[in-house]
Amino acid sequence: MGHDEKPLPPQAAPKHHRADRETRLTVVVALVADLVIAAAKAVAGALAPSPALLAEAAHSLADSLNQVFLLMSLSRSRRRPDARHPFGYGKERFFWSLLAAVGIFVTGGCFSFYQGLHTWVSPPTRPEDFLPVYVVLAVALVADGISLTRVVVQLRGEARTRGSRRLWRTSDPTARTVLAEDSTAVLGVLVAAGGVAAHQITGDSVWEAAAAVAIGALLIGVAYRLGHEAQSLLVGQAVDPHLQREAHTLLAGQPEIDTVTALLTMRLGTDSALLAARVDLREGLDSEEVEEVCVRIKRDLREAHPAFDQIFLDIIDADADGRARARALKRDLDGIATEHDEPPN
Repeated sequence: MGHDEKPLPPQAAPKHHRADRETRLTVVVALVADLVIAAAKAVAGALAPSPALLAEAAHSLADSLNQVFLLMSLSRSRRRPDARHPFGYGKERFFWSLLAAVGIFVTGGCFSFYQGLHTWVSPPTRPEDFLPVYVVLAVALVADGISLTRVVVQLRGEARTRGSRRLWRTSDPTARTVLAEDSTAVLGVLVAAGGVAAHQITGDSVWEAAAAVAIGALLIGVAYRLGHEAQSLLVGQAVDPHLQREAHTLLAGQPEIDTVTALLTMRLGTDSALLAARVDLREGLDSEEVEEVCVRIKRDLREAHPAFDQIFLDIIDADADGRARARALKRDLDGIATEHDEPPN
């Protein structure tokens, strides 16, 4: 039999709001930086003319649009559950992160490729003064560096909280997208500067064309990585393997539970997840005791792992096949968790 679940306790909300405020500030800093940089690069790139700088302007413009998408996701993902979306709107974060990846691919990567190939075929006139280009690139490097520092500080704080050293493992796709954008922006500025310097030294614009193509390839690679992760989350990705194993250990350690034959999880948002388990209770429990046991187990799970705000227990009578599945489940969870272990400090 199944048991319905109660909503997340009110006391958990403030922590989520604080995290959202941190992420919102990070996105706003990135948006302001991208808008200023995009305008400066576009003007300087058109006046120079500099294909590498125009490619970087397209990159910054794409990032600016993406920040708007990410800001929208922050408010839309916190809407309360309703009849049409009983599990809430947490996956809005995943959807808008996917759109941001598409924006990086189309507006940034494809335009940079086009700009580089166009310059290769039809070289522009050599600019008389390269100084404005270098000034804009320096400003862009500083602005992107400030934005990158902001998101790294945020993600390092989150990493310390979860006992990890890997910034990329954050559960917030919004912050992860900003990290990818800003890291790529800083690297892209350096590549563009190298192309401009080679153009100035050799007098051949093919170097800037090559820089633009390299920036395009970099953006397409980042867009694919972000898009693939967003797609996995939208399809229904399970929670972290360590969290799965800990939940299984908690269930299997209950004195009233004889066997855990199935454990299914799915991320519903940045701090929300669903857990459904099939368990075989020991013999001798009447219906009232079963109800009390289920309520207590759910409470223990939620207290140990607040992310599981939707918990469903299916009570079954496990046969030989069910017990074999239970053993296989434990082996699989142990193996997956071991593969995802953090490297030693």
